[in-house]
Amino acid sequence: MSDEQVYFGDEQVAPAEKTARVGRVFSSVASRYDLMNDLMSGGLHRLWKDRFVGKVNPRKGEAILDMAGGTGDIAFRMARRGADVTVADINPDMLEVGRERAGKRGLDGLRWRVENAETLNLEDNSFDAYTIAFGIRNVTDIPAALREAHRVLKPGGRLYVLEFSTSEWPGFGNAYDLYAENVIPKVGEAVTGDGDSYQYLVESIRRFPRMAEFERMIGEAGFERTGHEPILGGLVAMHWGWKI
Repeated sequence: MSDEQVYFGDEQVAPAEKTARVGRVFSSVASRYDLMNDLMSGGLHRLWKDRFVGKVNPRKGEAILDMAGGTGDIAFRMARRGADVTVADINPDMLEVGRERAGKRGLDGLRWRVENAETLNLEDNSFDAYTIAFGIRNVTDIPAALREAHRVLKPGGRLYVLEFSTSEWPGFGNAYDLYAENVIPKVGEAVTGDGDSYQYLVESIRRFPRMAEFERMIGEAGFERTGHEPILGGLVAMHWGWKI
C-alpha cells in the first residue's frame, strides 16, 4: 500500500489509518447495522438485495465468496438457493453478528472468514462467483480488491457488486443528498449512539466513483463483459464482470 493519503469520508488520512478507522466504524455499529439499514432505506435495501441475488443467479453447489458479507444478508439468500457460500469480512464483530443470525435461521453450512479484500488468503481460481454488497466503497485500495477478486475467481467466474452511486434522475439525487446529510447521522446517533460513523458512511457514498467510472475500474482489473444496471436512477447500482 502506498503512503499517499486517501479519503476517509471527506477527510484525507494515511491508508493504514483509513483501514483502522473503517474497522472501528463497523465494530461500533455491528449490533444495530441491519436495523439502521431498514431505517435509512425505508426497507428498500431488502428489495435491492433480492434483485442483486437474482442477478447473481447462484446455482446449487457453486462456490461463492461473499466479501464484506458481515451480517449475512446476501449470503443467506444465496445459501437458500443451494450455493456453497464463504462469508468474508475484515471485521470480526460483523461476522459474529452474521454467525448468530445464521444460527437462528438454521443455516449451518456457511463458512466464515476474517479477510482483507485487498489481500485475500485464498487460493487462485477457487470460486465460481464473487459478490460484494455495500462494501467496496469502504475498501482502502479498491483497484487492489478488484484484482484480488479476479485472482480468486475460476476462469469463467463472475464478479457482482452492489453499491451506492449517484442518481442521475433530475432533482432526486439532490434531494437524497440533503436527506442523507441532514437525517442519516441523526438517526444513527439516536439508534446506535454513534452519529459520527453514519456521517462517514454518508460521505463515503458521495465520494464513490460514478457508475461508468467504476465499470471502467472493473475492466482495468482484468474483467471482461463488464456492465452496470442503475436502481433509482443510479442511487444504487449493480455492477458485474467476467473472468474470461
